Amino acid sequence: MAENQLIDLSKEFAVEIINLCDEMRKNKKGERLVNQVLRSGTSIGANIHEASYAASKADFANKLQIALKECYETEYWLDLFKETGIIDADGYKSIVGKCKRIRSKLIASINTTKGNK
Repeated sequence: MAENQLIDLSKEFAVEIINLCDEMRKNKKGERLVNQVLRSGTSIGANIHEASYAASKADFANKLQIALKECYETEYWLDLFKETGIIDADGYKSIVGKCKRIRSKLIASINTTKGNK
């Protein structure tokens, strides 16, 4: 059940990232950075989805770890966008909040898979 929630949340997040990037392209804001956040933001869900088909428990944890790294990278780009005025505070708060929820769920899933508490 938690895995499905993570897949759904990461897909919703990817859609928001795609919409944000489309808007940034229209407004020419952060044009050079659009591809960076687009890659990292959509990669989170792709790696989570791929983890569902992992060959082993270790492979599963590794895919989630990659998704977590992409989550941290995406959060970095979003922070830059906020600090440079590319996105407003309200837009930032909404999208980064979802990113942080994904990060928390990824950390919990990784710890559970590895037997950590």
